[in-house]
Amino acid sequence: MSIVTLQLGQCGNQIGHEVFNAICSDVHGTHGLCSKKENESYHDACKERFFSEEESEVPVARAVLVDMEPKVISQTLSTASRSGCWKYDSRSHFCQKQGSGNNWANGFSVHGPRHKEVIMNLVQKEAEKCDRLGGFFTIMSMAGGTGSGLGAFVTQCLRDAFPTSFILNHVIWPYGTGEVIVQNYNSVLTLSHLYQSSDALLVHENDVIHKICAQLMNIKQISFRDVNQVIAHQLGSVLQPTYTAENGSRYSRNPLGSFRDPSLYTSWLNPQDAFNAWKTPRAFNKYEKSASLVSNSQFLLKPLDNVVGKAWNMFASKAYIHQYTKFGIEEEDFLDSFTALEQVISSYTTL
Repeated sequence: MSIVTLQLGQCGNQIGHEVFNAICSDVHGTHGLCSKKENESYHDACKERFFSEEESEVPVARAVLVDMEPKVISQTLSTASRSGCWKYDSRSHFCQKQGSGNNWANGFSVHGPRHKEVIMNLVQKEAEKCDRLGGFFTIMSMAGGTGSGLGAFVTQCLRDAFPTSFILNHVIWPYGTGEVIVQNYNSVLTLSHLYQSSDALLVHENDVIHKICAQLMNIKQISFRDVNQVIAHQLGSVLQPTYTAENGSRYSRNPLGSFRDPSLYTSWLNPQDAFNAWKTPRAFNKYEKSASLVSNSQFLLKPLDNVVGKAWNMFASKAYIHQYTKFGIEEEDFLDSFTALEQVISSYTTL
């Protein structure tokens, strides 16, 4: 099964590049404790999932790059090409010379409809290159304008154009003390719209990743690239193929000891259905053994409640609302988004 990745906005393109770097590094790394045959099976499955082959024999990422400013996409394309290990298709990107100004409404209501046809044509072409399309993986920020606003719009378009395909949205939760004054507005609007269109949201909090860099990795001067590489490494470990040692074409589901404890889960969910383990004898990157946990839990309740609360306080005082209404997002749209997220908070609180 192949996955088409959509890198949206500056953040999405920078993280997307690091994700493909991590995946490519893993493919060409040592195979740890698995056999040569198992490693070859893993290698082939990974290549099919994330890359296509061209005459140059350099793997080409199954990706569409979108931004409303050219700088980051230009840097991303050239850096990948210079690596010699993989590259992007030079025809699978779209950019303009004017950004979205950190305004969700500009990305969603202006850039989205205006450039829908060309962006979706690029997506369609990538999808048609896949022998077996498994779904779409979008990478985007919640705080800005292009990644969040245009990203939400493109996700809706994906749902309409590919109604049976799986859509996984990876979103970057902004720093609590971010530099974008309207980041809480943008986050509320992004989450509420993705909730309607996406099959799943995979969230990374910048503040949490920053702590990992500082406390676990002991990095003194943390850069955005340091943060992005940690995120990419975690994404790579989750997205890579996982097979059983007995059969290279079958997934393994083996609930692990303490995770079967019924007290960990809501009462209406069978613990055997609530937790699945996916194993592979193939080591990920430089690690002989590793584990990654993806959970659907109450972990995001507090940050979500904080974002909604801060956005509501601004909305109640009509702060910066005019920046959105001039692009067609009315107060009713804000109220609908607040209502949707309050329902999400209520549902997760009662788990």
